[in-house]
Amino acid sequence: MRRVLVLVVLLELVPVAAIAHHGWSSYDSSRPLSLDGTIREAGYEHPHGYVKLETPDKTWLVVLAPPSRMENRGLPRETLKPGTKATVVGYQKRDDPVELRAERITIAGKTTELR
Repeated sequence: MRRVLVLVVLLELVPVAAIAHHGWSSYDSSRPLSLDGTIREAGYEHPHGYVKLETPDKTWLVVLAPPSRMENRGLPRETLKPGTKATVVGYQKRDDPVELRAERITIAGKTTELR
């Protein structure tokens, strides 16, 4: 009976885990965008970091890589300070006109590949 209960609980958690981490197919990889702007807010947490990048037209939610990848590639938390100028290249989310999945970010002349 205990094994059955454990199995039922585990099976119920699988859909939650699948929903919690999104796939990248919801981003339009056929049309890369390059955005220049100013970081207004930043998060450096799992599963992905983010910045809110203010451009002349609007403020974008830019989804970055996981913090461990950013650290390993030379993009520490301190680099993503509000007020910092940045250029981001990535793909716009198909159903959200202000969200972008970043492929690379350039800050102070240094480009970091995120994927």
